Amino acid sequence: MRSDYLFTSESVSEGHPDKVSDQISDAIVDLFLSKDPEARIACETLTTTQLVVLAGEIRCKGVYENGAWAPGAQEEIEKTVRDTVKRIGYEQDGFHWEKLEFINRLHGQSEHIAQGVDAADNKDEGAGDQGIMFGYATDETPDLMPATLYYSHKILERMAADRHSGAAPFLEPDAKSQVTLRYEGSLPVAATAVVVSTQHAPGYDEGDKEAELHAYVKRVIADVIPPVLLRDTTYYINPTGSFEIGGPDGDAGLTGRKIIVDTYGGASPHGGGAFSGKDPTKVDRSAAYITRYVAKTVVAAGLATRCTIQIAYAIGVSEPLSLYVDTHDTGTVGDDKIEAAIKGIAKLGGLTPRAIRTHLGLNKPIYQPSAAYGHFGRKPEGDFFPWERTDLVDDLKAALA
Repeated sequence: MRSDYLFTSESVSEGHPDKVSDQISDAIVDLFLSKDPEARIACETLTTTQLVVLAGEIRCKGVYENGAWAPGAQEEIEKTVRDTVKRIGYEQDGFHWEKLEFINRLHGQSEHIAQGVDAADNKDEGAGDQGIMFGYATDETPDLMPATLYYSHKILERMAADRHSGAAPFLEPDAKSQVTLRYEGSLPVAATAVVVSTQHAPGYDEGDKEAELHAYVKRVIADVIPPVLLRDTTYYINPTGSFEIGGPDGDAGLTGRKIIVDTYGGASPHGGGAFSGKDPTKVDRSAAYITRYVAKTVVAAGLATRCTIQIAYAIGVSEPLSLYVDTHDTGTVGDDKIEAAIKGIAKLGGLTPRAIRTHLGLNKPIYQPSAAYGHFGRKPEGDFFPWERTDLVDDLKAALA
């Protein structure tokens, strides 16, 4: 491992067009799971100037059965979409929660997919698709996340909170951030560059108003990133100049295009599957959550300072095809022993899709909050973000004893 290097991660705000799409898709997942915990949803969202389009496959008791919508179901879906856009804060000429055109092209789930996934007398419930998923944890931050991504998220979360509260009325919903840190060994020692591009009210790209915006962003950065890291930092604030046209009016948005922002900022491999818009039978989502949960447990237990876990599935097959643990030469015990211990934790109940959903409680409407500012490194509260708990630390230690 190099002893001195630069690493960079980016984040995007809840008002970024792709994140608007993710949040709409997950709002639909939550809506259907609130009606039927066993609902199947694969919802993709397109957003562009004054338009939202839903497409995908669903199966949901009381909402969509036998090829037909229940009375009032489509109206409830449309209200969910508009309420999501309103909550984000879009009331602009080019994208307005009340004025946008809405098109629903959701339809029934493929019978061929259903027969492979559903449980039967001769088989357990299978994975909703083939694929590989990764989980990761590092002790760089209290939330066991890569520091570059952690700070990128926190900058935009703070700006969004100020926008919603009225503390920064010149901000509009669309924004991006990027943090570059210099590492010595495995420790970040300096922020060499911070980039923030934020949509703004008219006039905040020149004169005193531009200076006010720049000063505000620098204050946020100083509040988020520890002062010890802000040495000789170069700041790039709205480097293109004006940023008045943003969100879906400035650039079309699609579900699932920010998978690195959603996960580990490039510090870990990624299997390629997106999360938002998918019910938890889809292992793209649920297996990525369980691998984060277990990787975080490994680091929280003091067994390593970094941990990457890979898992693989075949569609329709319940048991994973492989489990791989890599502690990057930071482990206190062998990676093979950690793999065996993970498989032996009785409380976990295995790594089948059903076991994952049962242990983490994933068949609940808990997903929309994860669709902005990262699925990982969040505080578990109630039913939300259960994959961020560290309640298996003692069990993993006992399995290794």
